Amino acid sequence: MSFGFMGIQFGFALQNANVSRIFETLGAKIDAIPILWIAAPITGLIVQPIIGHMSDKTWNKLGRRRPYFLTGAILASAALFIMPNSPVLWVAAGMLWIMDTSINISMEPFRAFVGDMLPSEQRTIGFSMQSFFIGIGAVVASALPYIMTNWFGVSNTAPEGMIPVSVKLSFYVGGIIFFAAVLWTVIRSKEYPPEELKRFSVEGGMPRRETNPIAHSKFLKNGIVWTIIGILLFLIFFYFIYMDYGLGVFFGGIAAFGLLQIAAGLITKRNGAETGLVVVMNDLFKMPKTMVQLAYVQFFSWFALFAMWIYTTPAVAHHIYGATDTASALYNDGANWVGVLMSVYNGFAAVMAFVLVWLAKKTSRKSVHAISLLCGSLGLMSFYVIKDPKLLLVSELGIGLAWASILAMPYAILTGSLPAEKMGTYMGIFNFFIVIPQITAAAILGFFVRSLFRGEAIYALLLGGLSLVAAALLVMKVEDRA
Repeated sequence: MSFGFMGIQFGFALQNANVSRIFETLGAKIDAIPILWIAAPITGLIVQPIIGHMSDKTWNKLGRRRPYFLTGAILASAALFIMPNSPVLWVAAGMLWIMDTSINISMEPFRAFVGDMLPSEQRTIGFSMQSFFIGIGAVVASALPYIMTNWFGVSNTAPEGMIPVSVKLSFYVGGIIFFAAVLWTVIRSKEYPPEELKRFSVEGGMPRRETNPIAHSKFLKNGIVWTIIGILLFLIFFYFIYMDYGLGVFFGGIAAFGLLQIAAGLITKRNGAETGLVVVMNDLFKMPKTMVQLAYVQFFSWFALFAMWIYTTPAVAHHIYGATDTASALYNDGANWVGVLMSVYNGFAAVMAFVLVWLAKKTSRKSVHAISLLCGSLGLMSFYVIKDPKLLLVSELGIGLAWASILAMPYAILTGSLPAEKMGTYMGIFNFFIVIPQITAAAILGFFVRSLFRGEAIYALLLGGLSLVAAALLVMKVEDRA
């Protein structure tokens, strides 16, 4: 069931470790990098609930979730071949958007797949197994440019504005493995038909979906309020405070959420509450209590991760290696070392995935998650004081522990509170609380780095560490049905 996630993580790991490098190489300024990354979270915000809802309603020869595994794998693999050949910055940003859309099509159904196929008492180990394969995939993928250069002698530098061959070959290898791993899961796994899933959920005492829809008037009222708030904030910041593209997207998102509610209200009034958009909006506003509590934990956890993925390369290259010229050998050595660091934290996450299962049985999932997040915080903040790049390997152990827990514990806690027939939809909605912090980070981190941190990316990592502390405190308030 989980082997395909190794392929998906090949795509994500290559993206996370190398896209900032590609953007800088193609001429992006350091404070502009977050907004170039915003394609990824916006794509997830739109695609995952749609795919989740569609997969809940799908049943054909390939099953319920597997058609989406395969479609996403084909598209993402093609994008991995095209991305490192982007001739200019805007093409690279567009390819990131396409690649992330494709990865999301595969990824969301994999989360629901575990919820479909395993009873509650096995889901912790099920999601930990996903963490294991995510770790294995990311170890190899993150280190691929380093491996290409140091094991096979592939060039790690290129003329100004060109992507090194080591990066290009790494993306090609990733595309092949992505498709092969997902195809293996599609061929080797089976799915329970809808009738059996419904019977299992009744016998297992899983929660049932609340069926009373939200009145169209409430959608309209709330939608008008959200739209006005978004427009007012945009105008206030534009005319009186400060405005950049990131903040514009953030305030535009608030207004867009209001417009979606208005649309849901109008559709409800005309056609009832069974249309796809209305169903998703109803489910969003009627989330189980546990899901609401986990939303806050996810916000601070993923804000920290997004800060790390965006700024580790410039932070290490500038703060530790002392390099600013993206065409220099020193900068590219630092960028390659970041790939090794990300490989280490993912490898440690793979090892710790099953240790966390054992610890959760001895204590609780909440305690394990809180301690793991605190270890990640210490690891992230230690980048500021460490000057020897090799010592950063120790920092990555704390980050790896947090990553293993983030990939498993929230989902294991969540699935026990979800109705089986809405597993895909709610998994897609739960992705909002991964995406929203990423959009927030993309909106404000560029401003912080430029205006408050004087262009020093290392302070963005410190801010990420503090965010993980907040997540650790909040997780202890979560209601766990285990």
